[in-house]
Amino acid sequence: MDAIGTGSSPEGEWRKQGEASRGVSLISRVGAWISANRSILGILAIVAVLAIAAIALRNLTAEVRYDAVMAAFDATGTTSIALAVLFTLISFVGLTFYDVGALSYIGRKLSYGAVAATAFCAYAVGNTAGFGPLSGGAIRYRGYSRLGLSPEEIAKVIAFVTLAFGLGLATLACLGILAVGPELAPQLGLSPLLLQAIAFVGLLPVAALLVAGRSGRPLRFGRFAVRLPGSALIVRQFLATAVDVGASAAVLYVLLPPGEIGFASFACIYAVAIGIGVLSHVPAGLGVFETVIVAALGRTVDVDQVLGALVLYRVIYYLLPLLCAAVFVSLAELRGALAGRMGTEVRSAGRRLAPPVLATLALLLGMMLILSSVTPTPTERLDALQAFVPLFIVEGAHFLTSLLGLALLVMARGLSQRLDGAWLGTILVTLATIVMSLVQAIAIHEAALLVFFALALAASRREFDRPASMLRQALTGPRLAAITTICVSAVIVLFFVYRDVDYSHELWWQFEFASEAPRSLRAMLGITIFASAVAMWSLVRPAVGRVAPPSAPELARAVAIVGTQDDADGNLVRSGDKSLLFSEDGRAFVMYARRNRSMIALFDPIGARDAWPALIWQFIEMSRANGCRAVFYQVGPDALSLYADAGMRAFRLGELAMIDLARFDLAGGKRAGLRQAKARGQRDGLTFAIVDTADVPSTYGEIAAVSDAWLAGHRTGEKAFSLGAFDRDYVCSQPVAVLRREGRIVAFANLLVTATGVEASVDLMRFHPEAPGGAMDFLFVQLLEHLKAQGFRRFNMGMAPLSGMSGRHHAPIWDRIGTALFEHGEKYYNFKGLRAFKAKFHPDWRPRYMTTSGAISPALALVDATLLIGGGLKRVVRR
Repeated sequence: MDAIGTGSSPEGEWRKQGEASRGVSLISRVGAWISANRSILGILAIVAVLAIAAIALRNLTAEVRYDAVMAAFDATGTTSIALAVLFTLISFVGLTFYDVGALSYIGRKLSYGAVAATAFCAYAVGNTAGFGPLSGGAIRYRGYSRLGLSPEEIAKVIAFVTLAFGLGLATLACLGILAVGPELAPQLGLSPLLLQAIAFVGLLPVAALLVAGRSGRPLRFGRFAVRLPGSALIVRQFLATAVDVGASAAVLYVLLPPGEIGFASFACIYAVAIGIGVLSHVPAGLGVFETVIVAALGRTVDVDQVLGALVLYRVIYYLLPLLCAAVFVSLAELRGALAGRMGTEVRSAGRRLAPPVLATLALLLGMMLILSSVTPTPTERLDALQAFVPLFIVEGAHFLTSLLGLALLVMARGLSQRLDGAWLGTILVTLATIVMSLVQAIAIHEAALLVFFALALAASRREFDRPASMLRQALTGPRLAAITTICVSAVIVLFFVYRDVDYSHELWWQFEFASEAPRSLRAMLGITIFASAVAMWSLVRPAVGRVAPPSAPELARAVAIVGTQDDADGNLVRSGDKSLLFSEDGRAFVMYARRNRSMIALFDPIGARDAWPALIWQFIEMSRANGCRAVFYQVGPDALSLYADAGMRAFRLGELAMIDLARFDLAGGKRAGLRQAKARGQRDGLTFAIVDTADVPSTYGEIAAVSDAWLAGHRTGEKAFSLGAFDRDYVCSQPVAVLRREGRIVAFANLLVTATGVEASVDLMRFHPEAPGGAMDFLFVQLLEHLKAQGFRRFNMGMAPLSGMSGRHHAPIWDRIGTALFEHGEKYYNFKGLRAFKAKFHPDWRPRYMTTSGAISPALALVDATLLIGGGLKRVVRR
């Protein structure tokens, strides 16, 4: 019994192991559930934070009324507003130097005008939309990729800017607390000594980074190493942070009425509020930032005046820069406003930034319309309307305006993805809302902003060139979070404005010009129902693009498209092992397969070039709908800009060997080896022939015997995806080049050709163990001469993996790893031997890339592609 009680018996050990396994299983199931529902959980977390902030604000503003807040808002002097605008300008100038420092850190120098334009738009959008590294990062990607930065360099810029802001903000807050702790402590209800001790501890990591940066040695975290910026750059970034935070704090400070708190103490509170707002992940820190400010200043300044200043601060520091960014991109589209070399660079950046800037402005205008629908209309405007407009029109316009505002929020995502359907829908909604805003409340300012937005959209029309329907788009987690934040904020404002109105069921049916509460209540109900329907559609709609083998009609369509273009590799679609995604107009397709969490497309899209951009986006969205990362494997350099526009990063895979048949011959010293291979094959009694497609079935048995012998001799199995497998339908679909010896086939290569007769390639290349040495060299020489005589222009010999990568110390780590594998990985794959074989024919080497979407390690995508080609982990390891 004692043994059993202590668990030392076999039965006790088994029991423990069973409990442990059940515990691990439970943890894994919980982890999988969280991963599968992370979008919903993220939105729920944001709603929870907003609810906490709402409860706190309700308690803090228990004695405050909406009229008092608006009175404080209206009482702000023009001098204070002018100073706030000036400090906003200073803050954004300081923000641009984050990007200047980031470019200095990665060793790139660009004109300040182009950098400032990109940075300004990135911050104007990031501050408003929230999720700064994501929303602002997307703008940096679009802007800097046009200016020549690689995807890896842009990722470093985004990381540098994000970390520099976070560290600078924390440092300023800690230094400020150390300096004014005794004055600040009463505002926060803490002990001055405790507050300063916390600030001192917070400065220790920053001091450690400064010391580590002076040494010049990289900072290591396990296997990872980070090169820290030098001390001079750290100091410059700290000064940029001081200018930014100091000026942005001054924007709010000059809008507040004079109080007992000094600017230094207020700047510390502001820095803490900004930091908490960022950490909350609520878009723009909406509600969270206000709660911290009200809690800290409520003892020294009237809360209604604080709320009025906060409203005006949001307008000046968030809306005004976004409007300026929209003006900039509109002028860039009109072109005539900018001239000269720097103007050309700035104009180019502006055109590229138009979609995300206008998308964010749509988000903000939608928010404005929703909030205006739940707040009272000034009495004098209602009196003026009553004399000319019937009540039912006012009621209908008020309700429809709220729904149109929500429609703008939904269509903003389509604008960011350059959908022509989203552009048209937004134009129509904006024009309708201009009329509604005048009819419901004679809202001149709202109408003016909407008119400006419509003009900006019209100026940028050609940037929205993706022919896709908004109905097929699912909103992403961040976009749903932004819409949720706005709707919850509208509910909070509704309850704040009408906190003195007792609820009764009769409110829903009151229709009078003076009945503001019922009108707002009905509008909020419509917003809630519409938003819930949109969210449910995005979260639970069936995944599109189910991964399934192509049907016979689909395969026939794809083969027909392949026959109309020049790239012979497209014939790999004939193997039938890859799924197909066709463009909307059916003129191009992508062939792809799924492995783990990667949806991998083989090659660039195949078909009409003008259909590629929309098809690339279509594939990315299909991958996301299936919970996968999008990957394009073996793409050429000519289309990299299309992948960059879609937010994908490019990584070099190797080099493609292409032979110009017009210049191919066996004359000259460098072709001596090929001449010898031809002569040797003739001495060995080898004869070359092309078996036409119609005659392949009659020789299939001989070819299959050679293939089986080759597989057995190499102790390997069939490959897949980027290589064809020996399948009767596939082999019989194209001509086959064969070598015969004494009338018996001893080697073959199946040809890949298209009806244009421009390019030819081969896929399966196999020989019998009894074939004489050098047989494949002889086959290729004869094949090239035959194709040249037939009028083909080029011959594609396929890719040499990991070839052509840079091994220099400052090369990207991806290239350095690839170079090391190429030099020392012969045990696992014949990298050098494959390149050496192709080099015999003196081809032109052309780079090939893999592009991936999302912030993932490209190694994961490459592993999935390798397993897909090799037929699974067991076969890859066994090989």
